[in-house]
Amino acid sequence: MTASPAPAPSVDRLAPWAFAAFVEANTHDTQYRPPVVDGPIGPTIVRNGRELVNFASISFLDLERHIPVRRHFAEGALAHGLSTSGSRMTQGICRPHQVLEETIARRTGKERAISFATGLLANIGFVHAMSSSAQFDTGIEVRNNDTVFVVDRDVHWSIWKGLEGLGYGRRVHAFRHNDVADLGVVLERVRTRKTVVIAESIYSADGTMGPIVEILDACDRHGAISMIDDANGFMVYGPENRPYAREAAAIRERADFVMVSLSKAIGLEGGALAGPAAAIDAFELLSGTSMFTAAIQPPTAHAAERTIEALAADPTIVDDYLAHAARLRRQIHEAGTPTTPTESYMLSMPIGNDAAALQMREWFVEDGYLVPVFSYPAVARNQALLRLFPHAGHTEEQMDAFLRTLLTYRRRLGL
Repeated sequence: MTASPAPAPSVDRLAPWAFAAFVEANTHDTQYRPPVVDGPIGPTIVRNGRELVNFASISFLDLERHIPVRRHFAEGALAHGLSTSGSRMTQGICRPHQVLEETIARRTGKERAISFATGLLANIGFVHAMSSSAQFDTGIEVRNNDTVFVVDRDVHWSIWKGLEGLGYGRRVHAFRHNDVADLGVVLERVRTRKTVVIAESIYSADGTMGPIVEILDACDRHGAISMIDDANGFMVYGPENRPYAREAAAIRERADFVMVSLSKAIGLEGGALAGPAAAIDAFELLSGTSMFTAAIQPPTAHAAERTIEALAADPTIVDDYLAHAARLRRQIHEAGTPTTPTESYMLSMPIGNDAAALQMREWFVEDGYLVPVFSYPAVARNQALLRLFPHAGHTEEQMDAFLRTLLTYRRRLGL
């Protein structure tokens, strides 16, 4: 006799969680019910059957024009399979993971690296490894429940998630965004033997660049360990002919730990932590997000390593992209539209009023553009902004037409 399927939880039993009321109250349903995308995502995107010029893609280098990424992925799949089929601790790592981690360590200037399925898991794992206490056997133990974290208040959600439960004001302290003087005040007040400072190179919400050299100077003065989330800067900044060269050199030469993402310049998925060899080896056990979950797919690791090396071998790929993004920034400024004062490739344009920004997003879609809007709770109320990633595949005609459309909306809204 075939068993009947278990009934779905009744709406009445879920009522205390207020999910239905939350969904009903949300008038901006595209924020919570993502449209369906068909085909590859690039300078344009097909959503719900409509092609839009895409300013939302965090994979922005149009790498297939320069690097046979899909061929590398297929080679990796044939040679190593599609899955790790287990965690690092139960089966070990696949050869592509070892090669990728060695490559990331070399490119970040660190002794060793460990990869994770996502950058989010890398960040959560870092906080857990640096703050946890564990005993595996006699003499095999760590006692780090006295670690104190001092973080830029605008660090990524994944850092804040990792810090959850450590006690804000006790083991967790924040300094004002990119304010090194305030960082110094907090470090002077904290004065603990185990202090970890966390900041980002390029902040996702507004594209601002962190004052990394000064942050590392403050860490040195106060004996603090530094961790730089370089998700948005990895393989973009570094050479002296590019913006942010001084800060990129400091991350490589002076930061204790660095987190990198493979979903930005590398255009794939995954993340990694790089740092001192002994600490990274310990993270295999202590991060939790390594031991208790699968790693990056082997073909992804294989393709990521090939892509990193190709970008290093041909710097014009990124040089040309940065010039492309700078051109749009310059044109936006010449048109009298302000952006966040930074030289990063991200273009953030303050709008202010949340309702106006959300209205602009809807108009953009109607006119054939996908433009992300950051409004509350991603930023403070009525501090909304447009956050664009220019794509290397955008044509001059697409960018010029976008700018004309933007100016039309600003006039319409009296901005």
